[in-house]
Amino acid sequence: MKKNEKKFVSIDLGTSNTLVFVEGQGIVYNEPSIVAYRIRENKIIAVGEEAYKMIGKGNKTIRIVRPMVDGIITDIRTTTAQLSFIFKKLRINSTLKGCIMLLACPSVITQLERTALMKIGLNFGASRVFIEEEIKMAALGGGVNIFAPTGRLVMDIGGGTSDIGVLSSGDLVLSKSVKVAGNAFNEEIQKFVRSQYGMDIGLKTSESIKINIGSIAKYSDERRMKVYGRDIVSGLPREIEVTPEEIREVLKVPVSRIIDLTVQVLEETPPELAGDIFRNGITICGGGGMLKGIDKYVADTLQLPVAIGTQPLLAVINGTIRFESYVYEMIQSENKKGDFF
Repeated sequence: MKKNEKKFVSIDLGTSNTLVFVEGQGIVYNEPSIVAYRIRENKIIAVGEEAYKMIGKGNKTIRIVRPMVDGIITDIRTTTAQLSFIFKKLRINSTLKGCIMLLACPSVITQLERTALMKIGLNFGASRVFIEEEIKMAALGGGVNIFAPTGRLVMDIGGGTSDIGVLSSGDLVLSKSVKVAGNAFNEEIQKFVRSQYGMDIGLKTSESIKINIGSIAKYSDERRMKVYGRDIVSGLPREIEVTPEEIREVLKVPVSRIIDLTVQVLEETPPELAGDIFRNGITICGGGGMLKGIDKYVADTLQLPVAIGTQPLLAVINGTIRFESYVYEMIQSENKKGDFF
């Protein structure tokens, strides 16, 4: 089979964002993994950025759903409806017919969910569907040569889960996952503001705090940030100022849990690969890699070299793009075996 006979389409089904790549067009979709339904008709009215804007500002007739929560597919039907809505919006339904599709999914999904996702791809018209772990794709997209016969440790800190994996010779040797990542960071900030200042803020506001002044180590140009919310006693709107120092202490707790998991992975790593990791260090991918100072904090804690992967937010989808040639090689290998028999 020639490579250009069928289009290659890859999808990153992330907890925070869904991304779609189409061969010849590039990354055509990168928006939040959120779906808004009108309850009465049980009909999708918005997906992605439009649905995200409705969070905390909707009404009783609208239901906001996240197809992926903590790295787990909560509802296959919602996932199917979300993708269908996206494909129609992008007008690529004809492109999907006979395409080769690669889905990047969390390593914690069950075999039943994996099979269901393959069926979804086939139902959209794909001739072949491949499922690959997000951490493997993140490593490849982050600039790690996963096919080399040497051990590499990757931390993929996404929205719902943080995956820690050791890769060598093109595949995972071992990996562990914890439901502590970007969304947990937001929740910790939300809890802190409530307990410290007696004010309720939404998750969108806490996320804004994390992005703007969140850090895990000191950085230059630190500044306070004004935050608006509702006073838990009076119920009236209120304004406060939070500092980077405060948020830093808040975020150290969930980040420490991710580091603890990394230590567990290192303890179970075969000696030869552990030696490789000591020389090669750790690569951090995912949105968590954007947290200011996280590379320095992890390096100081584990006494290992740490680097932020190339374009950490796009690492998974970039990894699927780089994996395209290997997908075609697998198909050609299968075809040759079929010809032989």
